[in-house]
Amino acid sequence: MSKNYKQSSCRICSNTKLHTFLDLGSMPIPNGFLTKAQLSHKEERYPLKACVCTSCWLVQLTHVIPAEIMFKNYVYIPSTSTTMLEHFEKLVKDTLLTSEASNALVVDIGSNDGTLLSYYQKKGMRILGIDPAENLAKKANTQGIPTLARYFTSKLAGEVVVEHGPAKIITATNVIAHIDDLHDAVGGIQVLLHPQGLFVMEAPYLVDLIDNNEFDTIYHEHLSYFAIHPLQKLFEMHDLHIVDIIKQSVHGGTIRVYISHIKSKHAVHPRVENFITEEKIKQFHTLSLYHEFASRVKDMKKELTLLLKRIKKEGKSIVGYGASAKGNVLENYCNITPDILDYIVDATPYKKGKYTPGTHIRIYPEDKILKNSPDYALLTSWNFAGEILKKNKTYREGGGQFIIPVPFLKIV
Repeated sequence: MSKNYKQSSCRICSNTKLHTFLDLGSMPIPNGFLTKAQLSHKEERYPLKACVCTSCWLVQLTHVIPAEIMFKNYVYIPSTSTTMLEHFEKLVKDTLLTSEASNALVVDIGSNDGTLLSYYQKKGMRILGIDPAENLAKKANTQGIPTLARYFTSKLAGEVVVEHGPAKIITATNVIAHIDDLHDAVGGIQVLLHPQGLFVMEAPYLVDLIDNNEFDTIYHEHLSYFAIHPLQKLFEMHDLHIVDIIKQSVHGGTIRVYISHIKSKHAVHPRVENFITEEKIKQFHTLSLYHEFASRVKDMKKELTLLLKRIKKEGKSIVGYGASAKGNVLENYCNITPDILDYIVDATPYKKGKYTPGTHIRIYPEDKILKNSPDYALLTSWNFAGEILKKNKTYREGGGQFIIPVPFLKIV
């Protein structure tokens, strides 16, 4: 690693006592896919360790990689997944019912290719996307989704208010966890949000991550891992508060959190206190819980690598299914290389013909799995297991089996 990007204090409460509990090793950025020509070049690697603040109990990475390294040209596109399309459509319906924001401004932070905003647009809303990935912002604008290719900051929030007025709805799905300066971002939300508006954020839920052994959700893009208690502290520091929380099934367990101005008319739902109480009961404010999780992760690595080596020793073939960030973490942490996985298939056009970061496994379109009929497919995109298993009914009927590593190792 050429530079030291070590986090010196908690990004919520500034406490300097950060306790490291999980070390996944040193690895490339999770979406740093390579062309064939790049395979001979040196890959930059960065520490991937998780720590917890012993004051507000925010779980976060020990090292922060500059955003411009990871997000300028981004390859994750939710519109390639039927699961995510259905999820976004329902989010829009639920939010409009909750906010009574007919014909008002909707701003999506980290808007990607504009998929979520397109559903608001169909409802007659004024929309604006904000995303630093130039390739995705260009695609969104081409498709009629107004998008700014910029990082969301408090300064930009002020500019948007001057030009467009306050936003009745602000959304951020799997974005806030990517932001290093949380106080600047939340301060911007406070400026941009209409006095009676709602900020709706979604993020992987720390309780599900720990309970379900989702260690591969920990990667360089995800700087923070949220439980409700530290989130509540963060928003209250900016005169905002959490008014409701609804669990979602996507990405292995997600929380949808509704936030409003403290002085708004939105009442706080009892669910908020219920979440905080459950976190206390499960002892998410104790170091022992995190060390137990780290121990299980080590055991999972050993179990998976032994299984894959046994299958290869039997002369059977294994491929990967899903060139995902999760998969790249799993493969690098478990040292899964081309001598284990013959190739990986993925639905994203951008990834076709490229190679996985660190492990250098070739990526092909999904239909290759039917042409070659490998004995096993390691399902690294386990968060879309239902959709993928259904899509590959023919492969399974022909004798193909899926290895699912998370939340526990099983073969289906």
